[in-house]
Amino acid sequence: MTTAARTRAEVETRGDVVTVHLDDAMLADGLADVRWLLHDALLAGARRLVVDLTGVAHLSSSAVASFLWAHRTCRARGGAVVLRGANRRTEDLLHRTGLWRVMQLEPAPGRAVA
Repeated sequence: MTTAARTRAEVETRGDVVTVHLDDAMLADGLADVRWLLHDALLAGARRLVVDLTGVAHLSSSAVASFLWAHRTCRARGGAVVLRGANRRTEDLLHRTGLWRVMQLEPAPGRAVA
């Protein structure tokens, strides 16, 4: 099984909370797979969508745009998109653009909040 195929299977669903684990290998293949993962999570009824970025070194603006698209649906359901484990570079991007006010940031498990 390739790394990208293994990543595609890393989706956890608990009630109306869906966690999608991303990594650089999946993002390197393009955003189509990521968009389908988000789309499937929303079709499954996700109200809170957690995007685990602990395996992502660089997040493109197109990926952030996909998260904003998902955020609109989650927000309409009374939920949110949570970015878990974003690195410093991604956090800086979100702060510069003001998107930290739109999407929730959560530290990776075991990592202290700065």
